[in-house]
Amino acid sequence: MDTLLKDYFGLFPVKIEKLNGYDNINYLVKSHKNSYILKTYSNITLAPLLEAETETLIYLYSNKSFNSPKPIKLLDGSYFKKIIYNKNEIIIRLLSYVEGTFIGDLNSSEQITNSLGVLLAKLNLKLQSWNNAVIKSRDSEWNLDSYSICKEYISQIKNSKDRALVEYFFQQYEFEVIPISRRLRKSIIHNDANEWNLLVQNDSVNGIIDFGDISYSHLINELAIAIVYNSYRESDYLLWAEKLIAAYNSIIPLEEIELKVLYYKISLRLCISACNSAKAKNINPENIYMVHSESKIWKMLREWIKISPYKAENHFRKVCGYKEIKQVTISSLISRRKNIFSSNFSLSYNSPIYFKKAAFQYMYDEQGNTFLDAYNNIPHVGHCHPKTIIKGQNQISKLNTNTRYLYDSLYNYSEKLLARFPKSLNKVFFVNSGSEASDLAIRIAKWYTKKNKLMVVEKGYHGHTQIGIEISDYKFNNPKGIGQQEHIIKVPLPDQENIIKSNIEIINGFDDQLKANENQIALFISETILGCAGQIPLPENYLKNIYSKIRNQGGLCIADEVQTGFGRTGNHFWAFEDQGVVPDIVILGKPMANGHPMGAVITSDKISDSFSKGVEFFSSFGGNPVSCEIASSVLDIIDEEELQFNSKEVGDYYKKTLKQLKQDSQYIGKITGQGLFLGIEIVKNNTEANPDLAQKIKNSLRNKFILVGTDGEFNNVIKTKPPLCFNKHNVDQVISRLYEIIKTI
Repeated sequence: MDTLLKDYFGLFPVKIEKLNGYDNINYLVKSHKNSYILKTYSNITLAPLLEAETETLIYLYSNKSFNSPKPIKLLDGSYFKKIIYNKNEIIIRLLSYVEGTFIGDLNSSEQITNSLGVLLAKLNLKLQSWNNAVIKSRDSEWNLDSYSICKEYISQIKNSKDRALVEYFFQQYEFEVIPISRRLRKSIIHNDANEWNLLVQNDSVNGIIDFGDISYSHLINELAIAIVYNSYRESDYLLWAEKLIAAYNSIIPLEEIELKVLYYKISLRLCISACNSAKAKNINPENIYMVHSESKIWKMLREWIKISPYKAENHFRKVCGYKEIKQVTISSLISRRKNIFSSNFSLSYNSPIYFKKAAFQYMYDEQGNTFLDAYNNIPHVGHCHPKTIIKGQNQISKLNTNTRYLYDSLYNYSEKLLARFPKSLNKVFFVNSGSEASDLAIRIAKWYTKKNKLMVVEKGYHGHTQIGIEISDYKFNNPKGIGQQEHIIKVPLPDQENIIKSNIEIINGFDDQLKANENQIALFISETILGCAGQIPLPENYLKNIYSKIRNQGGLCIADEVQTGFGRTGNHFWAFEDQGVVPDIVILGKPMANGHPMGAVITSDKISDSFSKGVEFFSSFGGNPVSCEIASSVLDIIDEEELQFNSKEVGDYYKKTLKQLKQDSQYIGKITGQGLFLGIEIVKNNTEANPDLAQKIKNSLRNKFILVGTDGEFNNVIKTKPPLCFNKHNVDQVISRLYEIIKTI
């Protein structure tokens, strides 16, 4: 190396130190008079870009507002040269050394951040008048406008949940930014204002180095990149972003449209860094430099999803002197609602919420608040999961039809779904909802048995159709309900505490009803955990005993898995498996397609063959290609992200912490349910139902940005059934807020 420096640059170094580099090898060279940076490149195709970068550095060096490297000529007068070194062809170049301390070696300060914003703005002002065809034509994996290059690296991210997070942000960028991207200002920018490319002297950023990623890109990208690397060292990301934005804006006023996309530009840079780190680790795990910021990138990315894009935009607008985005008043929306809908079309919470967006277990309202969703079980694998969205988009762009035609997705999904059931349950009927599935299941059972009486469980709920209401005590026994019909037989909700779990031979209420209606009962239908009753699980062996007795009289047994299916209860994929039974018919709905309307009835060959002898079954939309593709992705996500295991692990932790909270409060009664399907009984005097307090707690949690519901016979059970991506940190949030509320009662 000494000889190289002497022969090509006429330098006689006293010290040479190898530096870390991303994709080239750099050296700090010290002579008696000055210090330099020797840069070497094994990729000789970079020559045109290095020439363009050199021209840019020469152009910038005359600027006295900030320090940047000065290209040093070789002895032959050139600024870079191809040579043979250690039998390999490389390119060499020499730059002046810029004095200062890296931002990464200092604690954050407002003064440093302000000076950084000013420096970047002055740099961008200078570059706005710079034109270079090579840089403008460059396509780089670090250029935010060329982000599609990095989408190919997502698969190299090892953790499936992290992959989903990156996919989500890429997807949102395409939804929110790409349609308006042509209206954004463009310029040549530095494109890599990270903490190891920025130098500080006297508490002020006055130097910027490493122009290797220089690109022609949206001007706002410069700021977005700097925000990532300036903020990710802190905890309050928005606060530090605001400081940097304000300083930059004082030199180059930002346009409203740039502030509109900035949240997504920041997330895009985080995702590009995550993807490039994953790629780099796979290629060369030993290169520490390539992944040195990875942990901070992932920490910020996981926290960034919790920040509402509407909140971020309003914060950015405020520091730039723009008014907040005008908001629609809740009262006006409620008035419109009353004009359109019936009064029994209810709203949640005393203060209804106007939601605009959601992601995984988070929901964002129009005002910019982020709510933790501990309530909605329909987005089973998470709100707006990118896999479900892309599957739906792709399919609807090709074909959407009905089951009277042949198409792959119908068979592929059906086979994948049926593989989750016992072998005897091998036929499927697709419909649009759990309610419609209940309706069809009753129709099938009545046809098969040629009987008319239907046995249901007290407080059960099976849907909103006419038949669904007739078999749902939760609905028909309501003071405004239709009442119990003559063909409906209702058995009491079993009391776990008074049943011998290991050997149920006599079931009070059930055996008497069975005897009184001997050989007239077409079916018995029940949930394994009764949701509307307050997340009440059936006693051990309860269904095993009942199923046996129903079948002995020629009836069928129907398991309602609309709320408890698809791994929600943790131990098994279907809740009925906890009871050690195989139903004759299973009803599916709600989470089946993550919010896309879909339901199903699963049954056996024998029952299906019987039903086929009757009038034709057809559902216009049931089993359509789009629904099948989305539902198929749900099964894939459950497996890839191990969501059934997560439901078990997080659910057990949730239940444990709730029981600990119960020990310290006279207002918490039983903790019921299983997995991520739990109920918290709210009481007074330790036993008496307390619906007023339950409502107060629910609404207080809402005001603390946590969503739960209430249910049960007396509406005194807080129910929590979140998306299965819910984690232990989310549980801690709920418990912490619940504790805050209860201790003030």
